[in-house]
Amino acid sequence: MHPFRSAVLRGLAVVFPPLLTIVIFLWVGGTVNDYVLRPVAAGVRNAVAWSIADIRQREQVPADRVVKAAADIDQIGDTDSRFFRLTDGQYVPLDVYDLVRRQHGDGPLPETAKGMYRRYVELRYLQPIKVVPAFLAVFILILYLLGKFMAAGIGRILVGTFERGILQLPLVRSVYSSVKQVSDFLFSPREIEYTRVVAIEYPRMGIWSLGLVTGESMIDIREAAKEPVLSILVPTSPMPVTGYTINVRRSEVLDLNITIDQAFQFIVSCGVAVPPQQLQKALDAKAEKELAS
Repeated sequence: MHPFRSAVLRGLAVVFPPLLTIVIFLWVGGTVNDYVLRPVAAGVRNAVAWSIADIRQREQVPADRVVKAAADIDQIGDTDSRFFRLTDGQYVPLDVYDLVRRQHGDGPLPETAKGMYRRYVELRYLQPIKVVPAFLAVFILILYLLGKFMAAGIGRILVGTFERGILQLPLVRSVYSSVKQVSDFLFSPREIEYTRVVAIEYPRMGIWSLGLVTGESMIDIREAAKEPVLSILVPTSPMPVTGYTINVRRSEVLDLNITIDQAFQFIVSCGVAVPPQQLQKALDAKAEKELAS
């Protein structure tokens, strides 16, 4: 069973990352659709339906302009100024009813005039091929305006007041602070420019920590150390937005052959995501290749 189990685990290791990525994207898309896109589309649909609705009662419609049966619609050449009587006793324009009748699809037609107009607006104005690009354009515009508003003094004051109020709530503040740390790390511009990734013996000799070089240290520290000193940020796992800033002699710093992104992946994963070029297997394969050549 051991070879079988090993093969299954290797197969799972191959399938799991792309499968989990797809599941995450589907979950995000479904959440946005259920809680953002659908409510916005419903609000727009109701507003448009209310603004264009032409719902009449029996006494407001001449008898010669009423179409009583759906089967008679195809025999009528001119549908202007004609109305169709619905189950609730109200009348809607014949072209509205005819469009819904032809494009509604499976299922019963709406029986009320308001329902008929809501479905009419969906079919004529709120088709997905039109709604999704328009929603994305409006959403990006809102994000842009919000970002410009945040850059102003009044925006920062309002957001700061809102966050202070959120942090007063016992249960919500724990979730909000964690989510905010992640969002700040992902979306906020990095004010610190990292030059390279290094390894240092910190917090004591024999324990190696990953660090990001941010620049040269202060002159007074350099003169006391009698050699160049580097300023290094030591991030903490699994949230690299927090950490320690320390000053280390250049001679005590070990440069690593990894990128900044690989360093963040290593830190966030708590050491699980090791860069490929730093794996012992890769080094052994390279040595065997050099010996063979």
